[in-house]
Amino acid sequence: MRAVDVIMNKRDGKELSREEIGFLIDGYVAGEIPDYQVSAWAMAVFFQGLSPAETAALTELMLKSGTAIDLSGISGPFVDKHSTGGVGDKTSLILAPIVASLGIKDPMMSGRALGHTGGTLDKLDAIPGYRTSLSIPEFRRILAKDGFAMTGQTRDIVPADRLLYALRDVTGTVESVPLITASILSKKAAEGAEALVFDVKFGSGAFMKDSADGEKLARSLVDTGTAMGKRIIALLTDMNEPLGNMVGNFLEVEESLDCLEGHGPADLMEVTLELAARMVILGGKAKENAQGRRLCEEVLASGKPRELFLANIESQGGDVKKFLDLRGKYRSPAGAEIRAEKSGFLSRIDAWKVGHAGVDLGVGRNRTEDAVSPTAGVQFHRKGGDSISAGDLIMRVWARDEAGLAAALPQLQDAVEYTETAPPARRLILKEIQS
Repeated sequence: MRAVDVIMNKRDGKELSREEIGFLIDGYVAGEIPDYQVSAWAMAVFFQGLSPAETAALTELMLKSGTAIDLSGISGPFVDKHSTGGVGDKTSLILAPIVASLGIKDPMMSGRALGHTGGTLDKLDAIPGYRTSLSIPEFRRILAKDGFAMTGQTRDIVPADRLLYALRDVTGTVESVPLITASILSKKAAEGAEALVFDVKFGSGAFMKDSADGEKLARSLVDTGTAMGKRIIALLTDMNEPLGNMVGNFLEVEESLDCLEGHGPADLMEVTLELAARMVILGGKAKENAQGRRLCEEVLASGKPRELFLANIESQGGDVKKFLDLRGKYRSPAGAEIRAEKSGFLSRIDAWKVGHAGVDLGVGRNRTEDAVSPTAGVQFHRKGGDSISAGDLIMRVWARDEAGLAAALPQLQDAVEYTETAPPARRLILKEIQS
């Protein structure tokens, strides 16, 4: 078998066999098939797509390219949630201790910011001392103790995905639905989750810009995950505006604690509680959504998730006292305010523009090796739908340096959209998709 034949078959729209896909993936991980051939294959997939059978085979072969985390000996159920990426999306930090408080284990393998989208690991790294590179024994111990653990992908876990994702990022093939599906599910299967809830985002701040493309990805994740023997629920959620009132690494950890203390922003809490409710259902603790959400709200009011959140910081090497002392004060010195230019209503604050401004501020990165700032970010004092008067404070902005601030401010000002009449209420959750 030759790599060029596999490329040509996919280029011509033929369905690849499991053996052909395995030949390509195994050869790439072993260093026997070069980047340029895999790049050509990825571009062929981008245009021709993969069938459900091909996508399932690719996912399983990527999973088998490395080590999977063995959770045997730890009592479950094991349920995780994954977001396809957005701006201000810190739901993972909030829902993990909520579902853990209800007896559900959440083994969470997360990623870093790239481009305009935020990364859970960068947010956690902003907590003084917090370690996001855990060995498998450490991951198991913390999961058993706290009910959730948060780590990054190591070189040994799904190396095929690590290599292929880096290649896709520089070859214009990131947005391929089957390649996204295989990337996400191979990592999630490797972390040991038995069931998964997917938050598939659409809109300006998401990779999928419209709801139809978002639904196509959600359906692919559900169908492929089900074929692999996982129980899957996907929610299609709006990402046209940043989620919550904070965008930035330490800022979003702060806001997560606000939510666990019962005073989080309404939009962030709505999405978080709906995702957590589905995790509770998949974990066998509730039979329907309303019951699952009620259990989440009740345990949140008890204060137990907040205790678990702080306990996990300590378990993963963080300094809880220092974290709490920095709350509300840990900000970059270069700062500015953006105020309303006119009276009326805010129709929205565009998530894509905020996310790209965040890269200049130091929140995100353009390349995987770029450093991010823990203290840069944006705090919103007004959001879409709010009535405003000229001069009202809309957002406070912090940048790691004055040059970044100067580059970001015009983008943030341009992100604010005005209207003379009240805009329609934003529908945060468009659809639920199951097998």
